[in-house]
Amino acid sequence: MGGDVHIGCGAGFAGDRFDAAVPVVETLARHDGPRYLIYEVMGERTLAIAQRLRRVNPDAGHSPYLERYLSRTLAACKRHGIRIVTNMGNANPLGAARRVHALARDLGIDGLRVAAVLGDDLLTFMSPAEVAALPVVEGIGLGDADIVAANAYLGARPVADALATGADVVLVGRTTDAALVLGPLLHEFGWAADDWDRLAVGTVAGHLLECAGQVTGGYFCDPGFKDVPDLAKLGFPIGEVSPDGDVVIGKADGTGGQVSRATVCEQLLYEVHDPGAYLTPDVVLDMREVTLEQDGDDRVRVRGARGAPAPDTLKATVSVEGGWLGEATMAYAGPNALARARLAADVLRDRSGTIAPAETVRVEVLGTGAVFGNDAGEGPSYRGTPQWGEYLVRAAVRSADGAAVQAVVDEVQSLFCSGPAGGGGFRGGVSEQIRTASVLVPRAPVESRVRVEEVPS
Repeated sequence: MGGDVHIGCGAGFAGDRFDAAVPVVETLARHDGPRYLIYEVMGERTLAIAQRLRRVNPDAGHSPYLERYLSRTLAACKRHGIRIVTNMGNANPLGAARRVHALARDLGIDGLRVAAVLGDDLLTFMSPAEVAALPVVEGIGLGDADIVAANAYLGARPVADALATGADVVLVGRTTDAALVLGPLLHEFGWAADDWDRLAVGTVAGHLLECAGQVTGGYFCDPGFKDVPDLAKLGFPIGEVSPDGDVVIGKADGTGGQVSRATVCEQLLYEVHDPGAYLTPDVVLDMREVTLEQDGDDRVRVRGARGAPAPDTLKATVSVEGGWLGEATMAYAGPNALARARLAADVLRDRSGTIAPAETVRVEVLGTGAVFGNDAGEGPSYRGTPQWGEYLVRAAVRSADGAAVQAVVDEVQSLFCSGPAGGGGFRGGVSEQIRTASVLVPRAPVESRVRVEEVPS
């Protein structure tokens, strides 16, 4: 085991700030020892979109943002020996690897080694019927749905195996977010597969870093209650992890935002159902005794994570055909705007009822508490809402009938001349949808098919 490992995060979701990783890389370059840059850009929705794109084009299905992110950092990372680990592979890690090599050639980078982690695709060894029979723990029932894809959440070990090939860039598909951090730690420190407390430490580090700016004050900020300095220049986080399991969360030098016990605590609890049993493919994390200690400006030391043996099953995302979704809006402003907007909504409900079943259409007036309403249009009273103002009438429709969806969108556009006075700013569109469910799959067959392939330049 060597010294501390420094791991910075360059993105916390697909489309996150494209320039935020640059100061992270600059800061990492000033540290000694092993250094890594992760990009976490995939969720269930992102993967579903990627699967749909790959069905149309077998070379597609990786992150569409790959070049926008890596074009800013790839050369500097190669020059300073900073290794990149990212789930930009989405539904096609091999395709992503080919794009990275093409980008390297364009940037004049020689000798780049890229590894792709495969094995998360359940349909390579299970039939759609077998996938449909797996127990659903979240999302839609599968039934006779047309399954587009099924991807298991892999853990950190395949990432460590990929790094062992000497790769400068590791591209994965569906893994846990924390695996992007735990994988490098396994590789650098050689932690045993049953060293549950250290695996828990690495999982906590990954969980804190995965959402980028959330742990450094983004999304945390609430002016007047939780103020964060210079949010426009929000710095993304860098974690320092020691071989014995100490974790310090900081951020890129010379950037805005803040790292405090409060920002770290909020991120620690983010998307956690049971703090005593946070399930991952690598370990069951118990964070109930985690302590957070301010360790200087914009530095928080994290201790106390405990681990238990990993579960016997893996979570998997199953993507199925979801029909069509249409959404359109029309704006009303000025005197009596609310009354005109409400009348427009009534017109849309009346006319859309002849096009599509009422339960498939949602019509609402944004600006009057619609965020608290439901699909039936039931929500807070309009009482006390100013008649003057700016309001958006929104119609959304989901159906297996694409023509009916388009017809409802067209009804919103018709409000220009056939609705109340003053409608304007129409926006609308129709898109093909994929829905998802989370299922549990026995881990043995999934792990037996994990492999790492280096893609030659």
